[in-house]
Amino acid sequence: MNRVQITAAVIECQPLRYTPAGLPVLEMLLQHESEVVEAGRPRKVEMTVQAVAMGDLARMLAGKAMGNAWRMEGFLAPTRKGSNRLRLHLQQASATE
Repeated sequence: MNRVQITAAVIECQPLRYTPAGLPVLEMLLQHESEVVEAGRPRKVEMTVQAVAMGDLARMLAGKAMGNAWRMEGFLAPTRKGSNRLRLHLQQASATE
């Protein structure tokens, strides 16, 4: 199973673009901070994650994503064929309160 759930703030957002087939695409950089328990000890996690949204989700996030915290869900995939770098492909996003 390839499923990721994360709460993160959008710290960079490229302009909305369209594929040759007309599909909207929004590329973003996310900032996540949390504390988890690993091996019985607390661990602070801070990271940035490359993410992409497509279709209606890209349209929804465009223009209102920057600086806001979101609950996001999606899957990991290579940035391009043969690459070892991963990017989060968003399938759902909702604003946190």
